[in-house]
Amino acid sequence: MSGKPELKGRAARLARLLPPGGGGGRGQAARAPFVLLVVLLLGGGLIGLLVLNSALSEGSFQLDDLKQETKSLTDEEQALQRDIDAYSAPRALQRRARELGMVPGGDPAFLAPDGTVKGAPSAAPTGTTPLVLAPEALTAPPGGAATASPTPVGTRPPPAPSVTPTAAATPTQSPIPTPTPGR
Repeated sequence: MSGKPELKGRAARLARLLPPGGGGGRGQAARAPFVLLVVLLLGGGLIGLLVLNSALSEGSFQLDDLKQETKSLTDEEQALQRDIDAYSAPRALQRRARELGMVPGGDPAFLAPDGTVKGAPSAAPTGTTPLVLAPEALTAPPGGAATASPTPVGTRPPPAPSVTPTAAATPTQSPIPTPTPGR
């Protein structure tokens, strides 16, 4: 007896389709390239996932940096807008106008399209004579050298002494001009 059971019927026909000798060595040799291919594909996939994860992490850090920069710039914009609002408030404009020697105007008169005058114009009240400075006096000191320096963006100019409208300019003392915001 050969040790192999005799196959009958359908099993015998299927056994004839297999190569003789059991195919033990050939089956092992055919599996090696397939196993190697699967291992290489899995390794490549893991390396690809690692690279993708690293790229996403780097993008996340850049996003955080940009969010912080945006928040900082938004805060700076809001501070500058508050400064603009403070300088353009009606009381601030009135104070600056008085410092420059301006007075409120009188009643206006209007011209109609036919050339007639509507209303009764009146002069501005003149309680005191305002001190009027030439534009050169506002930008240059009496020595001739300009000391006005531009103020960096985002900072307020230092408070300057105000010029009173009743003060008269004498040859020994000249008024100190105040810087105009926004120029």
